[in-house]
Amino acid sequence: MRRSDFHFDLPDALIARHPAPERSGSRLLHLAGATGALVDRQFRDLPQLLRQGDLLVFNDTRVIPARLFGHKLGSGGRVEIMLERLTGARAAIVQLRASKPVRPGAVIALAGADTLTVVDRDDDFWRVEFSGDAHEIFERHGEMPLPPYVARAAEAEDSERYQTVYAREPGAVAAPTAGLHFDEQLLQACRGAGAEFAYVTLHVGAGTFQPVRVDNVAEHRMHSELYVVPAVTCAAVAAARARGSRVIAIGTTAVRSLESAAAGGELRPCAGETQLFITPGKRFRVIDAMVTNFHLPESTLLMLVSAFAGREHVLHAYRHAVEQQYRFFSYGDAMFVEPAPAALERGGTA
Repeated sequence: MRRSDFHFDLPDALIARHPAPERSGSRLLHLAGATGALVDRQFRDLPQLLRQGDLLVFNDTRVIPARLFGHKLGSGGRVEIMLERLTGARAAIVQLRASKPVRPGAVIALAGADTLTVVDRDDDFWRVEFSGDAHEIFERHGEMPLPPYVARAAEAEDSERYQTVYAREPGAVAAPTAGLHFDEQLLQACRGAGAEFAYVTLHVGAGTFQPVRVDNVAEHRMHSELYVVPAVTCAAVAAARARGSRVIAIGTTAVRSLESAAAGGELRPCAGETQLFITPGKRFRVIDAMVTNFHLPESTLLMLVSAFAGREHVLHAYRHAVEQQYRFFSYGDAMFVEPAPAALERGGTA
């Protein structure tokens, strides 16, 4: 597979740079992976697509204010620091942007008396040490880390809207965006339709925005992210299987968490790091459907959805979305995606 196999043309005007007025006010494109059939819906229609006993699996990670600004001691050059992930009480892996190259040993002054020291390079990232507790420093001085394609500074509303209503485990530097469409009223409507809920945690890293730079997709190195699939969620999946119900992942992060925890063949409680890269040809062990936003051209997330519903079906759906002027990316509209039959490893219930 080539990177260009996942290209589509997207007008800049369709990139959503602000959230919809209401969380559940977005649109929802329903894709049947078995046939490629499409239905235009509203996100509030989701309960109509659910069946009694369906298990919705949400990612309960919480976005921390992961973007900092500082200046180099000595030269005074401005530096932007974007957290990738915390690796210790004072240690982190970050992206650094500066007008002139940053070198190991450089000290960057932050707000107040806080500083960070650049330790060494780690591919596209840097290992750094903070003068105090790193999480507290980001909470004190950081701002919400909007994706680069939003192309604006964070505003007051982003503190609430770039966060799911069920977020509880701090550690992400990007939101699990399929979950941004849910408000309390819609969650209650899903329960009223007979759905049950379960949770995983995957702390989305800044690497999620790193482009695929190699032409041969098989050569791409996936970024690592911390995740947890608890025993109670594994039990909920097993119960759904036993009653013949579907497991529906809310977002690609929930997909990657569940499929990572089932990499050995069966879903088991798991906590650690995942670098799972899902491309067409992958057979899914856990999920029967997914809710997901529209993703960047040639991105790993578009490849994941293509693996689930078929590349041609997904690219056709994206062309339809462009024609119908759906809103794209983190603050954009969503899809309800059912699988191509060949994508499921076990007999599916979809």
